Amino acid sequence: MSVFKDKTLLITGGTGSFGNAVLNRFLRTDIGEIRIFSRDEKKQDDMRHDFQARMPEVAGKIKFYIGDVRNRSTLHYAMQGVDYVFHAAALKQVPSCEFFPMEAVKTNVIGTDNTLDAAIEAGVKCVICLSTDKAAYPINAMGITKAIEEKIAVAKSRYSGNTKICCTRYGNVMCSRGSVIPLWIDQIRKGNPITLTEPKMTRFIMSLEEAVDLVLFAFEHGQNGDILVQKAPACTIQTQAEAVCELFGGNKEDIKVIGIRHGEKMYETLLTKEECAKAEDLGNFYRVPADNRDLNYDKYFKDGDTKRAAIDEFNSDNTRRLNLEETKAKIAALEYIQNELNGIPNIVK
Repeated sequence: MSVFKDKTLLITGGTGSFGNAVLNRFLRTDIGEIRIFSRDEKKQDDMRHDFQARMPEVAGKIKFYIGDVRNRSTLHYAMQGVDYVFHAAALKQVPSCEFFPMEAVKTNVIGTDNTLDAAIEAGVKCVICLSTDKAAYPINAMGITKAIEEKIAVAKSRYSGNTKICCTRYGNVMCSRGSVIPLWIDQIRKGNPITLTEPKMTRFIMSLEEAVDLVLFAFEHGQNGDILVQKAPACTIQTQAEAVCELFGGNKEDIKVIGIRHGEKMYETLLTKEECAKAEDLGNFYRVPADNRDLNYDKYFKDGDTKRAAIDEFNSDNTRRLNLEETKAKIAALEYIQNELNGIPNIVK
């Protein structure tokens, strides 16, 4: 019997790539109900028809709730009777958040605060908040708001009662909505050169299935206030672009460098040096426990722990670097890529 047997799971931002991956993973299990909470009725309708066509025997487990994490009252309504929450609602595009930072604040910061308050009040057993590598040493509005999201989650975990709150932080999810690989495939098929920002830029890469695995690991093994990350590999943008060219018949000599976009870094960090000093190695994952000291600083000044681990930060420049063949194999294993290679239409969700 699984821990999700007959339970109700709510996914905020559930019509996105992550929500679709969770439905594909969970619908045929013994879970009781999955609630999709989002503000876009068109995407909900598309999702409803998709799963009714593909999984008619279990599609009735999906319940759709129109609402916005910015609106606390809609969350309270959707949260009634919920056992677990995966909080995936967010503004994630770096350039758009740079131009409209207050919109990122409303969704990523205020929306998280609303979600956690509603979950605590409803007696939800566990909330997993999805964060990003851009929250570590943030330099752009998206990363800054996701860093604040993490701070809100850790702060609320201190008085969340029976509601466990954890964060997961991960890198680029290949072939998710807004990611670059579908764009490159389209450029190749139209006979245009692949465009990339900076060849030496490095990024963590993972599949949607691995993103779900990380959330499930946090759900099963995380403690209240934890941040959990996967030991993901990375590659350069040049290597990733060349791998897509080899898979889809593009000309690597025609790759066009267009320069770094607004708010982008040369490499991303999953764990800061400060977090590495207290992180626990869990095999394929790292766990960063919450700092649960109170505001009585004097006693820590007198009796503080003077030991500090000299561990470097965990970033996309010092993690395991995939070569061209390894990168190509990782990309080729994706269902999205297999569909594209076999002429099966994909919808980037």
